[in-house]
Amino acid sequence: MKKSIKLLFALLIIIVLAACTKPGETGEKVPVDKEDEKDDVSTEVEELEPEKDANLVVWSNMETSEGEWIEYVAEKFTEEYGFPVKIEDVSHVDAPGKLQTDGPAGLGGDVFTAPHDHVGNMNTAGLIYENYYADEYKERFMESAMQGVSIVSDDELMTYGFPLAIETVALYYNQDLLDEMGYEPAETMEELIEQSKSFMEKNPGSYGFMLEPGNFYYTHAFLGGYGGYIFGDNNTDPDDLGLNNEGAIKAGELMKKIQNELLPIKKEDLSGDVINSYFVEGKLLYNMAGPWALKGYIDAEMNIGIKTMPKLENDVVPTTFSGVKAMFVNSYSDYPKAATLFAKFASSDEMLLKRYEMTNQLPPSNALVESKVIQDDEYSLAFMEQAQYSISMPNIPAMETVWGAMEVAFTAIWNGAEEPKPALDKGTNQIREAIDSQTK
Repeated sequence: MKKSIKLLFALLIIIVLAACTKPGETGEKVPVDKEDEKDDVSTEVEELEPEKDANLVVWSNMETSEGEWIEYVAEKFTEEYGFPVKIEDVSHVDAPGKLQTDGPAGLGGDVFTAPHDHVGNMNTAGLIYENYYADEYKERFMESAMQGVSIVSDDELMTYGFPLAIETVALYYNQDLLDEMGYEPAETMEELIEQSKSFMEKNPGSYGFMLEPGNFYYTHAFLGGYGGYIFGDNNTDPDDLGLNNEGAIKAGELMKKIQNELLPIKKEDLSGDVINSYFVEGKLLYNMAGPWALKGYIDAEMNIGIKTMPKLENDVVPTTFSGVKAMFVNSYSDYPKAATLFAKFASSDEMLLKRYEMTNQLPPSNALVESKVIQDDEYSLAFMEQAQYSISMPNIPAMETVWGAMEVAFTAIWNGAEEPKPALDKGTNQIREAIDSQTK
């Protein structure tokens, strides 16, 4: 009982501090107080009472089907709560960086979408509120999704964000082209390479396999499959880098082989738009892409299939990244309660099912993953199977140093400027120096 009294007293102090603290300052970053109701200090989260004058700004991708979805959510939210919602076109990739300047200036979106791997950096910068409904969400959502939006802060696991979608990349193929060649979908990289060569010989101007060689989101699949890694201790130890070990070098050698034998195009000319164009036009046999590309291929009436990535010569399926898109509440918002309610509303099963129908992005809700609408979808099941061989992108702040350095390294390898080992050594050293500068 004495312990309970001490804990209750400590919580009361935190509540007082939170009431006196402005967003972004030191203090408990929760939009409302939580009431303690039992001697064991367990808490019951009540529904929020939104600010009466709430007028929300939401940042979201608007140039994709996600834009259509967020407009639908905003309309339904306004019908439910009566608060106007203005949507601004800020991509989920750009939002974390933009918020660092716009947030303190009072110009940031009250709610925004961002990739889970920015959680650590956003938390360190004091940009995001904790998820007020964390306990409920841990029950509702896939464990991997909740891991993506959680991070250890001051030796305590804290949860931020409201998961919207979980995704990884897999191998798309043009079924009509495979049928013409008399092929079954490749089960190994060796088979993919041989099929691609034959296809290209028979179809000049076409390609067997394409990927974005400078984009580490894709190239990590080979690095991980060969035993390379980013950080030690399950991607939580930035002092241990495995980006230039023997496995990473083998991945670089595979990239060289693909470039030399299948795709003799400079990295700068291999954008996602270029690759999609070739695939839609029937000039590409295999394409490495995620669920975000699916709707476009369906709309183009392509006869496609999706499967797990073909095994490497070590009999390992390439280790793709899995990522979580989530909504976050801006800690500088003037309407944190209403913003939290919007994020919760948008991540309800009803809204996530609508998102899946509109974007084909897999909802990380346990109930929806087991639903018939997803279980009957062969494409969704293919991505779920590949997800078994995936790892979540690290969300510690040090991950921000990795993307650019690995882009430079793999670009040098792909364009023939450097051999894999020196290129990866340079990239790793660049990351190590950047991490050291973060801690000074």
